[in-house]
Amino acid sequence: MADFCFIEQLKFDEKGLIPVIAQDYQTGQVLMLAYANQEAMELTLKKGTVHYYSRSRKELWHKGETSGHYQYVKEILYDCDGDAVLIKIDQKGAACHTGKRSCFYRNSKGEEII
Repeated sequence: MADFCFIEQLKFDEKGLIPVIAQDYQTGQVLMLAYANQEAMELTLKKGTVHYYSRSRKELWHKGETSGHYQYVKEILYDCDGDAVLIKIDQKGAACHTGKRSCFYRNSKGEEII
């Protein structure tokens, strides 16, 4: 899939995590923000589906494992500082645990926009 050497360019925080933005590869819609540790990034590269690290459960999380709503990797980018990752994905089903396609479905007034 991808070159594991890029992981060496990433700057994980003091907890060993890095923010990951999941974006629809066709529409550009931002679907969610989560965190990954090095192991989650390695699994994502190896398997081609996105893995995260759950800060609340303190464990690896394979997106879609329980819901069937997998995120298939199309492209992985990282920012100029190496402290954030953008993964362009093919989202199957909902990205949000609420069942919405995107976690970003409310505006600043609290109104649902999608």
